[in-house]
Amino acid sequence: MPIFANNPDRKSWLEVPQESDFPIQNIPFGVFLTNEFVVTVGTRIGDYAIDLGALQQLNYFEGIELTDDMFMQDTLNDFISDGKKTWRLVRNRIADLFDAENPKLRDNQKHRDIVVFNINEVEMQLPVLIGDYTDFYSSKEHATNVGKMFRDPENALLPNWLHIPVGYHGRSSSIIPSGIPVHRPMGQTLPNGETTPVFGPSRLVDFELETAFITTDANIMGENIPVNEAEDYIFGMVLLNDWSARDIQKWEYVPLGPFLAKNFATSISPWIVTLDALEPFRVKGPKQEPTPLPYLQQKGKHAFDINLEVSIKPENSDELLVSKSNFKYMYWSMAQQLTHHTSNGCRINSGDMMGSGTISGPTPDSLGSMLELTWGGKNPILMPDGTERKFINDNDTVIIKGYCQHSDVRIGFGEVSSKLLPPFVRS
Repeated sequence: MPIFANNPDRKSWLEVPQESDFPIQNIPFGVFLTNEFVVTVGTRIGDYAIDLGALQQLNYFEGIELTDDMFMQDTLNDFISDGKKTWRLVRNRIADLFDAENPKLRDNQKHRDIVVFNINEVEMQLPVLIGDYTDFYSSKEHATNVGKMFRDPENALLPNWLHIPVGYHGRSSSIIPSGIPVHRPMGQTLPNGETTPVFGPSRLVDFELETAFITTDANIMGENIPVNEAEDYIFGMVLLNDWSARDIQKWEYVPLGPFLAKNFATSISPWIVTLDALEPFRVKGPKQEPTPLPYLQQKGKHAFDINLEVSIKPENSDELLVSKSNFKYMYWSMAQQLTHHTSNGCRINSGDMMGSGTISGPTPDSLGSMLELTWGGKNPILMPDGTERKFINDNDTVIIKGYCQHSDVRIGFGEVSSKLLPPFVRS
């Protein structure tokens, strides 16, 4: 089925700023609270949020098989469960309805008043009920840098890294949308030179520049997903900040890996950009040597050219751009990650989220964490107000943005922005 929504020549009757992440060719999906305290599934064009629940009630999805309340829910899970055919039909229909040449909704002011909101009039929610969250470790540059810092620099990558997409299971209860502040975590750490741990606030809170993909119902328990089919089960992508407490992590991660250093908060952008919308930005990923085992082998373009950037904004100062990276640097593709995840028969459900792992590039300005950017705190970053940052300070806001762009169109994710607060104090 063709993706008519991606037509680069299409214009909307809604005004779209030139550098907007959300032209009519994007049509992401999210959930928002209206100024009348109604929660609805929606999409976005320019600076307008569109109530898909209202569109459905007004019969604008006639001819597409949808349950009566598909978009009148507080999550996207049911819509995602309907599969790729339905996603594409709905995106195509929305693109048609908001096309500048289509008068059906454009010239119906009464319906427009019900359906279209200024983006400032809505409050974005978590777009899906995330049942399970897996975080991968798929940037070769990041894994190499961490290996150099904490292990033998000559053997930075562990023996399994070039053979499997390494990952761990995270905590879905701590995943929050952009705009929700995060408290500095408490935990056990082992001070340098000591043999007995102490309990207190983490001193080394870090961001991790990541993306994540959201899945549909992919398999039954025991069934694996072939790598050449895996993308059919990926609904779309969000930006992700995988907050990390490096000092807690250093003490706890042996022998079972990340635990409390990672699960205190994970922030995501609220709009899910579909894989269909990203189709024009496919590129080849890095060459994989040695060749992966047959079940992970891919041909063609399975990476995406997504520009990524991270800024830090102190409470009373201008923000500073600290990293510019790109999703195309990822060594293991999303399809390989999903295939490996199900290779043992693990069940994948609608709304499950898979983090990419920190996305670092090959240059000093493309590193995806403060751990790397300051090399463990040895090379502090000078902020506009004259202060330095080795890691993230209380009341700093971390802002992650991402977008794809070529001569015809720009498709973006908006941002995931989160402020770090001091430790939570019970009243």
